[in-house]
Amino acid sequence: MSLKLALLLALLAASAGIGFGYLLRLLISLGRKGSMELDIKQMELRSREEASQILEEAEKRAEDVLKGAQSELKERENRLKASEDRVVKKEEFLEKRQTDLEEEMEHVKSRAAEVRTLKDKIEKLATEKIQELSKVANFSPIEAKSELMRVIERDFEEDFLVKMRKLETQNAEDLDKRAKEILSTAIQRMAVSISSEVMATSIPLPSDDLKGKIIGKEGRNIKAFERATGVEVIVDDTPNSITLSSFDPVRRAVAKMALENLIADGRIQPAKIEEFVAKAGEEINKIIKEKGEEAAVECEVFNLDPKLLAILGRLHFRTSYSQNVLEHSVEMAHLAGMIAEELGANVAIAKAGALLHDIGKALDHEVAGTHVEIGRRILQKFGVLEDIIKAMQAHHGEYPYETLESVIVQTADAISGGRPGARRDNLEHYLKRLEDLENIATSFEGVEKAYALQAGREIRVFVTPEKVSDLEAKKMARDIAIRIEQELKYPGEIKVNVIREARSIEFAR
Repeated sequence: MSLKLALLLALLAASAGIGFGYLLRLLISLGRKGSMELDIKQMELRSREEASQILEEAEKRAEDVLKGAQSELKERENRLKASEDRVVKKEEFLEKRQTDLEEEMEHVKSRAAEVRTLKDKIEKLATEKIQELSKVANFSPIEAKSELMRVIERDFEEDFLVKMRKLETQNAEDLDKRAKEILSTAIQRMAVSISSEVMATSIPLPSDDLKGKIIGKEGRNIKAFERATGVEVIVDDTPNSITLSSFDPVRRAVAKMALENLIADGRIQPAKIEEFVAKAGEEINKIIKEKGEEAAVECEVFNLDPKLLAILGRLHFRTSYSQNVLEHSVEMAHLAGMIAEELGANVAIAKAGALLHDIGKALDHEVAGTHVEIGRRILQKFGVLEDIIKAMQAHHGEYPYETLESVIVQTADAISGGRPGARRDNLEHYLKRLEDLENIATSFEGVEKAYALQAGREIRVFVTPEKVSDLEAKKMARDIAIRIEQELKYPGEIKVNVIREARSIEFAR
């Protein structure tokens, strides 16, 4: 009985505990639910406040944008109105101008009608007067005109001759002045210093002991070098120096560079010789290509074949009277361009003809013929324009001057080659040329004395006035010029100046 009671009490206690726990859990759940609802309400309130702020800001921004758009629209309307006002004013001005022009045209038409009427009256009166004069003089108008011209020619023949001589002299002076202006302008613009330049064939050595190494055992080094370069090596008693000899300037340049590199390296033997010569050849070819391209760009001569530019670059190693041929050609191109611009000729053709005028000298030791003929064949092979060939081929007088550009190229050649210091000539040859000029002049009868001036560019001849008249002096100048052309060779032209001076002297005592 007590056990059942205990079980019953325990069961009741468990039921009471379960009920209390459920009640406690229910209370906790209700508390949490109230807290969550409170949080949700607070979040909803904050969201509404933020939405309200965003809406206010959006309304404010929209209002600002609307105000800006209205302001811009108003400004555009003002500009459009101003443009419309200007257009209206222009239309009014044009209408007024059109009205004025129409009135002016009407006035011109009326004046033209009056002029035509007056002209008809004048022509009618002139015809009537001529007819009356013809009746009085018994001459037709054509016969009267012929008779008048005959009388005028007879009476004023001497005056006509004097006027013709004056005009001839004046025209010659004007042309000579204009030519001098053009040449002086070109020379002034090209007034650069010229240094005479000779391709060195002498190689300095640090010591004479290197001569033995260069020759090698039984001469095998020097033979290998000559075989590889095609240049003769001259080893003589000159201290610390050897000489390279060759007609080909490019080969000489390759040999010079290769030998200098071998001397710097110190290992002079056949295998090294071939290696250094090959490297020097590549370097010289690179220099040749660069020099040709640089010259063409500097002179603004474009569309030339790369192989033709390589041939042009070979002139960098060629000299003529100690003047570098490539630099001479570039200088000529600038001079020819200036002269062509002054004369209204084709500047591009003149520049190209001047730049390529001596290109035959790059191969004249390899190909038979004059450098002009070789140059013509080279240019024809590479499809150069015929006008450029005509411009370059006449610079030594071997071909006629077919175009104005050919005369310009010849003139530029004479200027570039004849400038003081540009070339170096043998002193004996120079003095001999001056002496020959003076001898030709003094060989004419009546010549008192003759002087060659301006490095042989002018000769002044003084004649005895009692023996030579003015007409004979003029004829003598022409005869001397013809003798010089036939007997002497010279660049450019020589001015023959015959001077006849008559003095009358009396003494008052």
